[in-house]
Amino acid sequence: MIRSPRSNVRRLALGRLISVMGGAAAYTALNYTVWERTHSPFMQALSLLLTFGVAGLIGPFTGALGDRYNRRTVMLWSEAISAAFFAAMVFAKDPGLLIVLAFGSAIAELPFFSASRAAIPNLVESEKDLSWANSLVSMGVHAGIAVGPVIGGGLVAILAPGDTPLPDRLHMAGAVVFGLNAISFLISLAVTLTVRGRFEEERSPDAEPEHEGLFAGAAYLWRERVLRRMAFAWLVFVLGMGMGMVADAPLAESFGTGGWGFGLLIACWGTGSVLGTAFGRWMNARTEPLWMVFGAAGVAVSAFGVGLSGLFPLVLVSLLVMGTSDGISIVAENGIMQRRTPDVVRSRAMAALEAVLSLGLAVAYLAAGPVLRLVEAQTVYVIAGVFAVGATIVLLPLVRLKADASDGRPTGPGVPVQQPTTGDRATV
Repeated sequence: MIRSPRSNVRRLALGRLISVMGGAAAYTALNYTVWERTHSPFMQALSLLLTFGVAGLIGPFTGALGDRYNRRTVMLWSEAISAAFFAAMVFAKDPGLLIVLAFGSAIAELPFFSASRAAIPNLVESEKDLSWANSLVSMGVHAGIAVGPVIGGGLVAILAPGDTPLPDRLHMAGAVVFGLNAISFLISLAVTLTVRGRFEEERSPDAEPEHEGLFAGAAYLWRERVLRRMAFAWLVFVLGMGMGMVADAPLAESFGTGGWGFGLLIACWGTGSVLGTAFGRWMNARTEPLWMVFGAAGVAVSAFGVGLSGLFPLVLVSLLVMGTSDGISIVAENGIMQRRTPDVVRSRAMAALEAVLSLGLAVAYLAAGPVLRLVEAQTVYVIAGVFAVGATIVLLPLVRLKADASDGRPTGPGVPVQQPTTGDRATV
C-alpha cells in the first residue's frame, strides 16, 4: 500500500520526533553523568567527540549505504541497532564504558540521518512541497531536542538524590533514561515501517559512472561551487559552536542551576529551533539563500547575548533566539542541497557535508578543554559569536542566487547548468 506523500512525510517526522527526543534525553544524561563523575573538561569533550563528532570519521562510509541499498531498509536497521546499544548502556556503570557504547550508538544512527534526508525529495509529491517537508521533519528533530534534554536532565535530578553513593545514584538515573531511549528507537522503527512510498529513484548499474565510489559525495560537494561555499561556512560556524557545546555544563554550574539548568540550556535552543524550522515551510528555492544568511547572522548575535548576559534567564532567551535562527538556516540549507544534488549521490553528499561539520566539531571539542581552563564558560560563547560572524560573511555572496522560474532551481554566480538525464539531473 502506497500512502499519500504528505502522510508519509508526517510519519517520518513523527518517527524522528520520538527517536530524537529519546536520544537527546540519553545524551544529556550521559554528558551530565560524565561531568559529575569526573569534572574533567577532557572527558566532557571526549564524550561529545565520540557522539556528536563521530560523523567526521564514519559518515562517508555510512552515507554510501543510503545510495547503494534501499533507504527504507537502511533506516530500519539503523534504528534497531541503535536501540541495542542504548539497551546495553542500561547495565554500564563506568563513564568510559558508557562513552564507548554511546560511540557505537552514534555510528548506528548515522545511516538513518543521511538516508532519510536524501529520501525526502522522492517522498514529496512535487518540488513545491520540498520546503514544507524539510520544515516538518526538521520540526520533529528539533522538538525532540527541545523536550529530550528536559526529560534527561530532569530524571537525573529527580532520581540521583538519595543516601546511596553518588556513582550508584547516577547509574540508576542514567539506566532509566537509557532504557527509555532504547524503547523510543523501537517505537520509531515501528512508525518507519508504516511509511510506504518511493525512497529513491530507479538505479541503473551503468548510470552516471562519475558518481561511483564511497567518496563520490565528497567529490560532488567539492565540485559544486555553491555547496562548497556552504560547507566551508558551516565548518567555520561549528568551530565556534562546538566549543560552546562543551561549555554548556560549566555554564549551568556557574549560575548554580545544576542538572535542570543544563537541560534548560539545550531545551531553550531546541524550542527556538522548532520555531525556526516551522517558519521554513514558507520558504522556496528563491528565498532559501537569503534566509540561510539571515539565520547565520542571528546565531552570531545571540551567541554574544549568551556570553554577555549576567542573568540566567537572559542566557536562556539568547539561546532561544539562537535556536530559532539555527532552525531557519537548517531548513534553507537542506532545501538548497537537496535541489542541487542528483538522487544517485544524494545520501553520500549529505553524509560528506555532515563529515566536514563533524570534523570541525571534533577540532572544537578538543580545543574546548584548554580554552575553558583559560577563560570562563560565557567567554567561550563570545568566541563562538566571532566564528559565527565569519561564517555569515562567507555565506553572504549566496544571497545573489536566484531561482529559475521554470523549475525552481537556484541560478546565479557559480551555479552549474543542469539538465534532465535518465532518472535524475546531472551537472554538465
